[in-house]
This record gives sequence, structure tokens and C-alpha cells, in this order.
Amino acid sequence: MNTNIRYNSAHPSRNQRFAAILLTAALAGAGVCHGAGTIAGTPHDLSTRGWGTTELCKFCHTPHLAQAAVQAAPLWNHRTTTVNYNMYNSATFKGAASQQQPGPASKLCLSCHDGTVAVDAFANGGALQTGTHFMTSTNLVGTGGSLANDHPIAFNYDAALATADPQLVVPADASYVDSAHTIPLFASKLECASCHATHDNTYTKFLRISNAGSALCLKCHKL
Repeated sequence: MNTNIRYNSAHPSRNQRFAAILLTAALAGAGVCHGAGTIAGTPHDLSTRGWGTTELCKFCHTPHLAQAAVQAAPLWNHRTTTVNYNMYNSATFKGAASQQQPGPASKLCLSCHDGTVAVDAFANGGALQTGTHFMTSTNLVGTGGSLANDHPIAFNYDAALATADPQLVVPADASYVDSAHTIPLFASKLECASCHATHDNTYTKFLRISNAGSALCLKCHKL
């Protein structure tokens, strides 16, 4: 996906401001709002693509007529992937026994990034569009239904795992790896959003923190 997104400097309408207020409240209530960044002007800003709306949030969220069947997604407004993935495994991965298919939070990411659902497959007036613009190139994750060569997700990251693999940090609790609450867990599981903050591109690639000196990696891994 082209990352050279132009910033939309037009003043938001009253409806856009209202939607932003509702979305912020929903995200905060769901515990997934983190950081002080913005998606405006980032690769997740699709408002200038000419794909049926100039609203910043509407490609993923809507204040009304949301897709009620989608779990763990505040006011979700996008088609979701139905792929059954081949998950990561290796002789050194101790979390395989608890690993499942990607959780709801990760499926939201994969609903653009696995390449099976169009990026512009969002709803206008409650009706989901099929869309025609698909993720390509290095932005693809889970292409061909395979997550076998990506960092493992959807496994229990808990004290038992850290005991089985002493090179892992013992998580603070079932909701966060660290006591500073920068690396979230989802019902004790590590998911895409544990490392990536969808709404904040401060550190590029939507990382939760800078990975300079492998700082992000070292939130979970010990050397």
C-alpha cells in the first residue's frame, strides 16, 4: 500500500467531530486506545483516496449501523477475513500448545493485511461494499493463509510460558506484559495489537514503542 498519504487539511464536519468523540470513547472503554499519535497523514489514513468518503474514521469505524457480528471491535465498519491460517511453530516456540487462530483483535488487522479482503471493503449507510483495492507487496501479512513465517500470535503469554522459556519476561498480568502498560495482552494472549498501535504511527510501522536497540523486542524477550 502506498505510504505517501496526503494530509487532509479540511475542517471536519459536525458529523465527523461527533463520530470522533464516539470513537474515542469506545476505544478508551475497550482498553485499546494507547499513545498520543494520530492516523491522519499515515498509511492508515485513507480519507484522500477517493474511495467513497473523505471521513478519516469511516473505513474502520462508524457511529451508527456498525457491523454487530464483529467482536472486540468498537463500532466496526469493515469486512472481516474468514481465512483459516497456518500458524507459526518451531522447536523453540513454547507457546504452541495454547496457540489458536488469530483472536478478534488480530483478525481486524488481517482483514486488510492478509490480502483477501479489499482495503475499501467498508460500509456506507450500513451496507458493506465489496471493494476493489487490495493490500500488496511488503504490507501483506498472512498472505496465502500462512502466518508460519511471522512472529507468533494468539498464544497464552503468562507466567507458565515464562517458566517454560526463561528467556521471556514474566508478564505483569493478564492484560499487559509490562507494569508500564505499554504492551497489551488480550485475555492473556499476545496478538498483533500487542506490538502495533493501530492509531499511532509515532514510531513508524505503528509500533507501540521505538525498536531502537531492539527496545520493543526486549519488552518480552531477555538476552
